[in-house]
Amino acid sequence: MSDDRLIVALDLPDALSGLQMAERLGDAVAFYKIGLGMLTGGGLALANELKCEHGKRIFLDMKLFDIGATVEAAVRGLAQFDLDFLTVHGDPHVVRAAAQAKGDMKILAVTILTSLDRADLDAGLIVPGNIADLVLTRAARAFEAGADGVIASPQEAALIRALPEAHGKLIVTPGVRPAGAALGDQKRVATPGQAIAAGADHIVVGRPIHTADDPRAMAQAILSQLV
Repeated sequence: MSDDRLIVALDLPDALSGLQMAERLGDAVAFYKIGLGMLTGGGLALANELKCEHGKRIFLDMKLFDIGATVEAAVRGLAQFDLDFLTVHGDPHVVRAAAQAKGDMKILAVTILTSLDRADLDAGLIVPGNIADLVLTRAARAFEAGADGVIASPQEAALIRALPEAHGKLIVTPGVRPAGAALGDQKRVATPGQAIAAGADHIVVGRPIHTADDPRAMAQAILSQLV
């Protein structure tokens, strides 16, 4: 089985295309992320098939946000699928509710989306301040509320890893691009090796793999950069 520090994002239109990509990647990849974009295209069915029939680990990226009772009910329902990771927004009331119902899943809190910069936060009326400082504050509060880990840009991973509250917690980094790859909609990025060196436990890579001429070879090239 492959090094599960690499999580491949199956950001594809439907479960069939996701399964076909997983079959192309074969035993080169052990861990997959399934997000909101595939939810109505059979995402939960794909998660179950990859987990139960192919022995893969599954990260369900739902970024749940609602009142506590609703989050708790949603997480309890998802826990029945024997998933590995589930994302919720990092607001303490959301994290606390998710932690009550997670079962064996790891709850990962979203700090600030890696596609956002300060201008985006200003437009959303988010409190002023440096993004890295805001990420650190949100991460610490999420850990205190019961998060098993956080989702954060590679650029903030080292700072989060240094937090006392981060001891024994997971850091999962999207916004990872192999050297020379297009940035797409990501604004705070790093290479795979840089992200791991900064303290990330797992990196999430999608488009650079599934748009490659040979996705398996690209996944293996990325894995070779993880030391």
